Amino acid sequence: MTVTITWEGALLTVIAVLAAVLLIYLIALVRKALKTLDKTCAVLDDAKVVSGVAASQAQKVDKLVDGAYESVGTVVDAIKGNQSVVAAATHIVNAVTSFAGLVRKPTNKDKEHK
Repeated sequence: MTVTITWEGALLTVIAVLAAVLLIYLIALVRKALKTLDKTCAVLDDAKVVSGVAASQAQKVDKLVDGAYESVGTVVDAIKGNQSVVAAATHIVNAVTSFAGLVRKPTNKDKEHK
């Protein structure tokens, strides 16, 4: 029995072996990619839940800020329109404070300062 090896035959054998090794490598690579994709899907699901909660809380905060803005705007408009009323209220509070200071009994601390 005679075995004849030609350059074409040897080259085809080397190419076939390399193709088999490449196929095994690709199978291992696809397995790792599938595991990574499973983990990525789990992370993305968690991120979806977190972003949903954050979005709903942001909407609540936005409504709260809008309400506070409207309330402050209303108070500012009322103060602008009634500046004399605010000044009168300030004078009344100052007068009551001064009167309270006059009426209260002097304490030991007040006597030390005199």
